[in-house]
Amino acid sequence: MPATILEKPGHGVAVVRLNRPEARNAINLEMRAELTAHFHALVVDADVRAIVITGDEKAFVGGADIAEMSTMDAADHLSIDMMNVWNAIRACPKPIIAAVQGYALGGGCELAMASDIIVAGVGARFGQPEVRVGIMPGAGGTQRLTRAVGKFQAMRMVLTGELVGAAEALGMGLVSEVVADAEVVGRAIEIARRIAELPPLAIVQAKESVLAADNMPLDAGLRYERKGYQLLFSTDDQKEGMKAFLEKRTPRFKGK
Repeated sequence: MPATILEKPGHGVAVVRLNRPEARNAINLEMRAELTAHFHALVVDADVRAIVITGDEKAFVGGADIAEMSTMDAADHLSIDMMNVWNAIRACPKPIIAAVQGYALGGGCELAMASDIIVAGVGARFGQPEVRVGIMPGAGGTQRLTRAVGKFQAMRMVLTGELVGAAEALGMGLVSEVVADAEVVGRAIEIARRIAELPPLAIVQAKESVLAADNMPLDAGLRYERKGYQLLFSTDDQKEGMKAFLEKRTPRFKGK
C-alpha cells in the first residue's frame, strides 16, 4: 500500500490522503518522499487550484515514525534531506487546507501548520510532544507555532508536551474552524472548491502576501502588498471580475 493517496474529485481540487492507518499515519521516509512528489506535481498541474491534505478518522498524523527515527544519529539527519517535504509544501503557491481528525502530533501538528487553512474536527487533538522522547520539534514546531499562538502558549505546548483539544486550539488561533468530526473532509473540500472558483492569480498573490507578513516589518509588508495589488490590474481576470460585478453576472475566471 502506498503511504499516501492522491485523489482529484474535480472542480479544481486535489486531495492528498495520508495512508498509514496501522501507524496513526506516522511520517516515515516513504511518506516524505511521496508527499514531496505529490506537491511538486500539483504545483504544475493547471487543473488544480486548491489542495486538501488529510489523514483518517483516528489520526491526521500521529507524529514521526519513532521506530524509524530511533536508530538514526545526527549524521543520518544531516545526510538525508529531512526537510524536503516541508520545503515542497512551503514553496506551493496554491492554497492548502488541512482537514484534521484525531491526532495531529509532532510532525503532524507541524504539517497542519505548514498549510494555509486548518479545519479541525471536534475530537481533534494537537500537540508537540517531542520532549517526551528526548528531542524537540524540528520542522516548525517552535517557529510556526509561536507565530500562530504566541510565546506563552507555544512554550506550554513545547515544554510540557501536553495536547490541546480542538476547541482550545481554535481559541488559541491554531486552527481556522471546528466542525463535527464526520464533516471535516467535506468542509475542507467545500472551502477548496470555493477558492478554486476564484481568480487563481489573485489567490496566489494574496497567499504570498499573507505569508510574507511573518518575515517583514509592517512598512515593508504594506509596500509588498501594494505591489501585488497593483500587479493584478494587469490581468484579464481583474477585467472580467469587475465587469461581471457591474453586469450582475457570475464571472468566468481563466487564470490570465
